[in-house]
Amino acid sequence: MRVEDVTRYALGSLNGARSRTALMLLAMSIGVAAVLVLTSLGEAARRYVSGEFAALGTNLVIVIPGKSETAGGDPMMLIGATPRPLTLDDAQAVAHSSLVRRVAPLVIGSAGVSHGGLERDVPVMGSTAEYLNIRHWDLALGRFLPQAEAGRAMPVCVLGQTLRKELFGNGPVLGEWVRIGDRRFRVIGVLASVGTSMGVDVDDMAIVPVASAQRLFNTESLFRVLVEARSREAIPRVIDFVTDTLRERHQGEEDVTVITQDAVLATFDKVLQALTLTVAGIAAISLGVAGILIMNVMLVAVAQRTTEIGLLKTLGAPRRQIVGLFLTEAGLLSLLGAGLGLVIGQSGNWLIGYFYPALPMGTPLWAFLAAVGVALGTGLLFSLLPARRAARLDPVQALARR
Repeated sequence: MRVEDVTRYALGSLNGARSRTALMLLAMSIGVAAVLVLTSLGEAARRYVSGEFAALGTNLVIVIPGKSETAGGDPMMLIGATPRPLTLDDAQAVAHSSLVRRVAPLVIGSAGVSHGGLERDVPVMGSTAEYLNIRHWDLALGRFLPQAEAGRAMPVCVLGQTLRKELFGNGPVLGEWVRIGDRRFRVIGVLASVGTSMGVDVDDMAIVPVASAQRLFNTESLFRVLVEARSREAIPRVIDFVTDTLRERHQGEEDVTVITQDAVLATFDKVLQALTLTVAGIAAISLGVAGILIMNVMLVAVAQRTTEIGLLKTLGAPRRQIVGLFLTEAGLLSLLGAGLGLVIGQSGNWLIGYFYPALPMGTPLWAFLAAVGVALGTGLLFSLLPARRAARLDPVQALARR
């Protein structure tokens, strides 16, 4: 029999038992769709985290109070307690290098912001004029924090879009006074819409000078210091400079942790890649279940088609050709199920992206190839036993069962 004859025969067999074919197609397509959707979710999480860290800025070195013994930087050091203090003098000291473009000290807390009888509890961040350039944010109105000495506590603030609308609506905002905690600040600017960054809604945040934030929260310690290197190549030397400078200022003790944006991102990337592969492997188990279903259904099909198999063998069809007929049928079934699963999976990805637009849904090429390959391999593997059983049938006994 020619290839086209074998294919036509297999398609005819599938078409002749539509309910059985539909059941096997459904099982295979669900397995493929599960692999695609779960892989896409894992990949979307990885891309989302990468985008969040990229939004921090470029060529960043992050100085964290306290010493971490974990090489490469622990992502959890981005949040949490500050066991050893960093001061404004420390931040100003690390800026004195030709390798450093900008330095932005950070103080973060939470306070009530009120105006005209309206009040809203929001995150309040203290920093300097350099912070806007480091984060690559834009202003919708007014100006950012003024260029002044970091230790000067000026009563000015910049509001996020949501906070501005909640307190002022569509009315004028520049030059108005708001109360943050127990202090009054004059609004000098409004940020363009930023959205959420590192889990913080920037649109619902107030930014004040770092010294003002220290007084507001009654602290001398900085939360973090962001150091922007002049180039990616300069980052290792900037790390050495920052480490040496702070060790000298802290009486020879290395009581800070200096990490890079790339180191934190690489750690998260490895974790999320492992997670993606894990959930894809779990989803692939459903393809194994589909394979078992195909094997059982094909065994039933062999029993039902005993006379047909006996007739083929009587006409001279060798064992190899009988095996080939059943494997071709299983292969076509697997490919059709995989194709249907791809459509269902991509539809699921589109729906998830529609309802959760922040997730950059997208299926990597390897997931497509793996899903189709595993589906085809599973179908052929689990159909081998029924195919060999059909090939071993005695033609005389097979015809006698009619």
